[in-house]
Amino acid sequence: MSDTEFDVCILGAGPVGGALACQLAESGARVLIVDRAALPPMEDPGFDGRAYAIAAGTQPLLDDAALWQALPFQPCPIEQIHVSDGKPGRPASPLFLHFDRRELGEASGPFGWMVEARSLRIALNRRLHAGRGVTLAAPATARVERRADGVTVRLSTGLVAQVRLVIAAEGRQSPLRREANIPVIRYPYRQSGVVCAIAHEYPHENTALEHFLPGGPFAQLPLGPTAGAPHVSAIVFTEKTAVADALMRMDSDSFTHQVARRLGDHLGPIRLLGRRWNYPLSALLATRYVDQRLALVGDAAHGIHPIAGQGFNLGLRDAIVLSDLIGEALASGNDPGEADMLARYQRQRRPDNLAMLAATDALDRLFSNDNPAIRLARDLGIAAVHRLPPVKRFFMKRAMGISG
Repeated sequence: MSDTEFDVCILGAGPVGGALACQLAESGARVLIVDRAALPPMEDPGFDGRAYAIAAGTQPLLDDAALWQALPFQPCPIEQIHVSDGKPGRPASPLFLHFDRRELGEASGPFGWMVEARSLRIALNRRLHAGRGVTLAAPATARVERRADGVTVRLSTGLVAQVRLVIAAEGRQSPLRREANIPVIRYPYRQSGVVCAIAHEYPHENTALEHFLPGGPFAQLPLGPTAGAPHVSAIVFTEKTAVADALMRMDSDSFTHQVARRLGDHLGPIRLLGRRWNYPLSALLATRYVDQRLALVGDAAHGIHPIAGQGFNLGLRDAIVLSDLIGEALASGNDPGEADMLARYQRQRRPDNLAMLAATDALDRLFSNDNPAIRLARDLGIAAVHRLPPVKRFFMKRAMGISG
């Protein structure tokens, strides 16, 4: 190949697109990755309060992409998950569900890991700038011309590249998806996700909390020591949009008090670390994931409610399947942009993503309400799962991303 010929072009260097680019390059593919934003080799090292939950089933992608070992800040394992129901400012229901990784056998690893957003971004940018099969164009925009026999990518930098497959990893407003006239189904939730991080007095013991409240699920997720604090957790919770907007307007002390009302006192006194973030929530599903020499991954293809913490992991699972199929095609001398390969990708990924969208939508409807009869039924259901080992093991494996 010449310096303007590539196997794959990825538009969007976010965590999913960037990890896919690194994985493809490690397997021998020549990859061009384009992003509108500048991606300096060293991102701002300051802690900003955001983190990713990486499931056990998707962590190998980051390992194979040479990103896991490059993380500058140690990931924190999730070894236990406690699920409860309640109301802000009141004790949780005595009916609960508790997962412990040891229930799957002593050899079982963590359910997953919490990785600071800045840590993954620093590792990604360093790897993308290192080359080794990846050509990075950022900041840059691209005009894409897809044909039956290949793709021409014209960059604002002046580069004109010939590629065999283009991958849209540009997020929910994907221009490539729109240009391909791929319809999208959207589900508005009229809710917002509030994200922050806290320091607390007592250790979290690598335990995650999922606490269901009338406004939506509240999650406390364990992080490693950071910003001079030995005990740190990420906080992600859902509220009606008006309530979330009011929370964002509060001063730090008032906001921290509202977090404490939802969290309870099991971690002792808390204080806010970094910034707070507010994200409008909705679900999205592309009616198809492929077009002529085009594949959609991550948020360009789907978006779900964060109630199960699986949205980012679905994108990584897209990347795992697509990188395997591209690797197989290149190893056998076949065209990675051919229609049969793209059809296989859609068959393997769309049903899984559709099932997760339906499950998270149903969970949100079940748990984001205060109807006494429904609250009693869900509390009994939580307690029943806790006492049924085969059902409990199924949910634990699903949380780890090791069962479909």
